[in-house]
Amino acid sequence: MNEAFSFDITNVIGILVSSVIIYVIVILYLRVMGKRSTSELNGFDWIVTVSIGSIFASTVLLDNISVFEGAINILVLLILQFITTKLVYRFKGLRGIVKSNPHLLLYKGKFIDENLKKERILKSEIYAEVRQKGFKSIKQIYAIVLETNSKISVIADDDDESIGFSLSDVMGLPDGLKDDLQEHSEGETNG
Repeated sequence: MNEAFSFDITNVIGILVSSVIIYVIVILYLRVMGKRSTSELNGFDWIVTVSIGSIFASTVLLDNISVFEGAINILVLLILQFITTKLVYRFKGLRGIVKSNPHLLLYKGKFIDENLKKERILKSEIYAEVRQKGFKSIKQIYAIVLETNSKISVIADDDDESIGFSLSDVMGLPDGLKDDLQEHSEGETNG
């Protein structure tokens, strides 16, 4: 019990110094690695962020991990994140493995119950988003999408009969819309 309240000025100074050094190193790394490292988080980015936080804390608080070792660990994680995002960008097959896909939750004022259940989203959560976006009815909405970063996008129905191409990468589309999007995209690449 006495150890919990003990105070060693050498340890405190060591923690303060290593905290500042690791903090500065993380900021420099994030500036070099770009905005991707601090963007709104999808599952993959969340893992990297939590890991960096864990390494940061371990480096600052544990005597057996040096500042240099902590800095190298964080650098390796950020390099792996950078390489992975480059590979995902280049090879579409990796996208489904590393990242989730956006899912359609509502289309033309009608809920897609199968997708709501799969994503564990309650209708009350959808209604809350609709209210926050200033709509009074889901009938005013073309589509609601659960994005890869867990945010919910609400797309207004503007009575334009054109196909909603912003939905082209969204999973769980109704068959008719899926066919229309595919047909139109093939027409654009052939024409």
